[in-house]
Amino acid sequence: MDWKKYLNTKRLRVSKRDKTSDFRNEFESDFGRVIFSPATRRMHDKTQVFPLTTDDNIHSRLTHSMEVMSVGHSLSLNLCENDLFINKVKKEKSTLLRQIPVIVKNACLVHDIGNPPFGHFGETVIQTYFEKLFGSNENKPLQKFTLTKEEKEDFIFFDGNAQGFRLLTKLQILDDAYGLNLTFGTLAAYLKYPNTGEKNNNIISQKKRGVFQSEKNYLNTIAKGSGLLIKNKIIRHPLSFIMEAADSICYLVMDIEDGYKKKWYDYKFVKEKLSDIPGMLETFEYIDSKFKSEISKMVNLRLALIKRLVILADKNFVDNLEEICKGEYNLELIKDDTHNLAKKLALFCYEHIFSHKDIMSLELTGHSVLTGLLDYYIEFCFHQKSDYRNRAVGLISKSTVKVAMLETKCSNFEELTDYYKLRVIVDFISGMTDQYALDHYQKLSGQKIN
Repeated sequence: MDWKKYLNTKRLRVSKRDKTSDFRNEFESDFGRVIFSPATRRMHDKTQVFPLTTDDNIHSRLTHSMEVMSVGHSLSLNLCENDLFINKVKKEKSTLLRQIPVIVKNACLVHDIGNPPFGHFGETVIQTYFEKLFGSNENKPLQKFTLTKEEKEDFIFFDGNAQGFRLLTKLQILDDAYGLNLTFGTLAAYLKYPNTGEKNNNIISQKKRGVFQSEKNYLNTIAKGSGLLIKNKIIRHPLSFIMEAADSICYLVMDIEDGYKKKWYDYKFVKEKLSDIPGMLETFEYIDSKFKSEISKMVNLRLALIKRLVILADKNFVDNLEEICKGEYNLELIKDDTHNLAKKLALFCYEHIFSHKDIMSLELTGHSVLTGLLDYYIEFCFHQKSDYRNRAVGLISKSTVKVAMLETKCSNFEELTDYYKLRVIVDFISGMTDQYALDHYQKLSGQKIN
């Protein structure tokens, strides 16, 4: 348990920040870098659950991330006031308060920054596309693309976490391939899945491919600097458990509120479905006795659920801190619960929100848009005639192409390997907002001109 390394202020490139009149610490500087980045702004038009919604009351990826940041701040402030935690960390409370809550806020704000348009279904669309493109078995080997097995899997296992790490460390480019050049502490806390290899559903840090081959060296450097390399294996940063808890608390609770605002059910329905969870009957009795209007009851239900899950997550974090720091704790903090509150909230969301036909219909629209964009750009960028290649590459963001040039030392798109050509295409498309992706697809397919 080496908190000096966990709170490492080192960066991939030495910072050029003028500190003469800047009293922020390195993690507070990270927050400024993130909050002002274009990638953060683009999350305002990326799907949380409801694609292409025009309802201002429904969560976007940005509003979700801001709420995750708020809950993450509460979770980490509680830790810094916990004497048992302070004794384990062996640092002054005043020092911790300027470090841990800031790192957690940073990680929470960017936790979904790499998600493609159309939410998590967008990830599925990209995975499915490349699975089909590359062939799903040995009888259908790679055809015109030359990639290693691991490179091919980067696309077949495409994940917003890995794309986010690439975005933070490279794609938010100015003059070099270091992106926002965040501290090791912030980047390590961001990484829920510090894994470049096979997926393993039995190990929490390996359930997804959370880092692409193109950022493997960065991961190794950050893991070593942050004390996460144990017996040649990279484990999760302890604060990534806190970020994950904040994310899960928000989407479980706020998705239920979004469904209510859509008028898909009322407070009475929610009460009927959740009352059998130990402790919830008392919660509903308290809410019903204190508040009259239905909206007040829904808001106070939200407050009660968040409070209960925050207390649970913090307790499990402190109680299991030694195992977490050894890489031996293998559960989400809010799912380590004999009452199964989080699991029952997740079941409610699955049965009454995610399966709603309005969502599924728009997700299939997202499938058509993303598949169409991938079809056009891959066909044209790999076309035999340079007339097509030049026009397609000319439409891709110059900064996206520039990153690939810098990381490969190539001088133009034509020199890139197939892996990096596909990397550029996916970087470009996954960085689009929902509406931009729809408009761009309609223009490329001739459905509209302006």
